[in-house]
Amino acid sequence: MRASGIDTRRRALGVCLVAAFMSGLDVSIVNVALPSIREGLGATEDGLQWTLSGYALTFGLLLVPAGRLGDARNRRAIFLFGVALFTLSSAACGFAGTMSLLIVARLVQGMAAGMLNPQVSGLIQQMFRGYERGRAFGALGATIGVSTAAGPLIGGALVSAFGPEHGWRWVFLVNLPIGVALLPLAHRVLPAPRKPAPSVAPEAASPDVRGPASPDVRGPASSDVRGRRESMDPVGVLLLGVGVAGLLLPFIQRHQWEGGTKWLLIPAALTVLVGFVAWELVYPREPLVNLSLFGKRSYSLGSAIALFYFAGFTGIFFTFTLYLQSGLNYSPLMAGLSITPFALGSASASVVGGRLVSRAGRRLVAVGLTTVIIGLSATMAATALVPGHGVGLATALPLLVAGVGSGLVISPNQAITLSEVPPEGGGSAAGVLQTGQRLGSAIGIAAAGSTFFGSLNEGWPTAFRHGLLVVLLFIAIALAAAVYDLIRTYRSPPRQPP
Repeated sequence: MRASGIDTRRRALGVCLVAAFMSGLDVSIVNVALPSIREGLGATEDGLQWTLSGYALTFGLLLVPAGRLGDARNRRAIFLFGVALFTLSSAACGFAGTMSLLIVARLVQGMAAGMLNPQVSGLIQQMFRGYERGRAFGALGATIGVSTAAGPLIGGALVSAFGPEHGWRWVFLVNLPIGVALLPLAHRVLPAPRKPAPSVAPEAASPDVRGPASPDVRGPASSDVRGRRESMDPVGVLLLGVGVAGLLLPFIQRHQWEGGTKWLLIPAALTVLVGFVAWELVYPREPLVNLSLFGKRSYSLGSAIALFYFAGFTGIFFTFTLYLQSGLNYSPLMAGLSITPFALGSASASVVGGRLVSRAGRRLVAVGLTTVIIGLSATMAATALVPGHGVGLATALPLLVAGVGSGLVISPNQAITLSEVPPEGGGSAAGVLQTGQRLGSAIGIAAAGSTFFGSLNEGWPTAFRHGLLVVLLFIAIALAAAVYDLIRTYRSPPRQPP
């Protein structure tokens, strides 16, 4: 019976990982298809920008409300709806006849991805405990790393195979068979919600994934338990949505929205978010975000590490793809192949990181961040020593090293950050964490991209290295947060066993 339960959870995890791969792929796969979209639909620069940024915007806006909805109602139902909506919107993108239809479909596709992702993290919280949870998050981290890094490779291969006029359509249509296959599988293997039993015996303590000072995490391992239908906090949803949109828009529209007025949205958005925090503190029912989580060092510092690391992580692909395709005239396929070593390193190390996080804790994250810095510093040196078309080959080993470091950061950090979150709040807590990641990505791309374009008069290689310096700065801040957490952990008195 136990073996059967384990097999069911593994199948459910597989379904979750496929959905995470599908939604993560569409973050980066479209980059190499932009020239094909311009040719196929006669798109303007504004239209192309909204094809990218519209997905990121609606993705970020839905994470926390969808996570809360899954926690309060039914994670499986929200997951199924998200998969169906993502599949339909992908079809709409692929068959779009005008740029306006493509942008609208991408906005809906981002909404669907925002519904899906917090359910994946919430379901992992719900189904697994201790070292098993660490391994599950390791698999999720590998999936995220591979989908993000392999997007340009897969997109380049599709555009090359189907031609510049129609190749971009297959970048979206590739999601259709995946989504159609996922729906019946997800309905069959994902845990359904159930009401709590009259009395629940306490479970055995789970192995700790954070370190000796971290409390145990308890709760049901395979069922979604709710005794009532909690309020969805509509005022909190509105305030958070307006605040997040105000923070994201200036960054994702930094080139298309001319002038400095767009930056006025940032203080206005911060004011709205202060109002959101105040509302959550006085809201008489279950709030949208449990702010007490930020009183836990594992969650607050883990969220900060995720924000700053993703600010650097996504900036790497943005600047490197521009350098290879626009500066060195690499084909979409060759540009994607040049990024593949990072994806391979990230995927392999994520699996290892998920197995080690229960023993090493935040030390593993600090080692990973240090390895990323070493690998990217070597990448900068390689572009200086081997200029020209040999850059792709010269940077293969340094990017592999950086990818290994990345695999030791993303999934272990997520496991540690969510280690003190009760399973019934896993979706909304993961939504907040992923919203920070999306915000970090937008900030990182804006900062690295602005530095990159501002240095183009000095040549493409120099512009890439300057953009990479910005990436390294963000990752160094994430490393400082990890080191601070380690210092605090070692200075804390040993926790007495319960």
